[in-house]
Amino acid sequence: MSICNREGGRCAEMAMVCLTDFEEYAKEHLSKATWDYYAAGADECCTRDDNLLAYKRIRLRPRILRDVSVSDTRTTVQGTEISFPVGIAPTAFHCLAWHEGEVATARATEALNTCYITSTYSTCSVEEIAAAAPNGYRWFQLYVYRDRKLSEQIVHRVEGLGYKALVLTVDVPYTGKRRDDIRNQFKLPPHLKVKNFDGVFQQETAGAEEYGIPANTLDPSISWKDVYWLQSITRLPVIIKGILTKEDAELAVEHGVSGIIVSNHGGRQLDGGPASIDALSEIVDTVQGRIEVYLDGGIRTGSDVLKALALGAKCVFIGRPAVWGLAYKGEEGLREVLQILNDEFRLSMALSGCRNVAEINRNLIQFSKL
Repeated sequence: MSICNREGGRCAEMAMVCLTDFEEYAKEHLSKATWDYYAAGADECCTRDDNLLAYKRIRLRPRILRDVSVSDTRTTVQGTEISFPVGIAPTAFHCLAWHEGEVATARATEALNTCYITSTYSTCSVEEIAAAAPNGYRWFQLYVYRDRKLSEQIVHRVEGLGYKALVLTVDVPYTGKRRDDIRNQFKLPPHLKVKNFDGVFQQETAGAEEYGIPANTLDPSISWKDVYWLQSITRLPVIIKGILTKEDAELAVEHGVSGIIVSNHGGRQLDGGPASIDALSEIVDTVQGRIEVYLDGGIRTGSDVLKALALGAKCVFIGRPAVWGLAYKGEEGLREVLQILNDEFRLSMALSGCRNVAEINRNLIQFSKL
């Protein structure tokens, strides 16, 4: 990132110190329609903004004199070890941010040895992503379509390619109202497409399009029985993304899912729901360790990660910051974003008296008096 000195007109490389630096770079360098697409929340963006503000309401109770000379950020998700408890949430259209798109994302997450949840709405195919990072640990995010065969085909493709889990997004029976996308008449540029469905929809291209595929492709009749259906067509663990209440968390456990991602879709679906970090505790209390609970939404610093783990998340996932890293320098930029979060998390752990993730628990949290 270069910043120009007004007097001499000299440009110096500005150090990227925190995730906000990458956000500012992306906002400056992406086209308005692309920036607006990534930044969008639903309606008035209350939930989107609260995802961030909620972390600032949470205070830590650090313990001192605990010998933090050696620290270990490793953890496991679904039995697989990752280097630190931050993965990449499924976000669409990475080629809008960087020409290599999801291929760069896959390489960066492989390099840092963490989990990448690949989006159905990728601008690279699941095959290209797997080939780019053959040793990467990947899950695949999917939707249930009116045409179940579409969903079934992609499940079998990713299973054959070595993706390790399916992440079923359940909070999009319909797409939320994102005002800027409507104003900008957001559409994928002609040189990009939803690669996983390349050729599938060609006969329907005349009709209305929504985010790269024909409108009304998503099935609003999706229900709990579809979770059983998905389990019946795959051997992969099924993780449900988009749960915000203890009632649905209990139903998820009863339906035999392997994990829950507490998520409000980055505030892009229902506006006025809870911040994901605020919904976490009741879900963790209900699940009581029967399955793993993860979270996305609003993670911007290492201490945010620490707070989420203290409240019971096994791992967190970042969405928009991953895209900012790509916009900055592709694979290298995303590696920097992940490394900064890793370093900040390690430091926050040490400063609060935790030597490893097993020592992080709810005693670390003090909710501020309102």
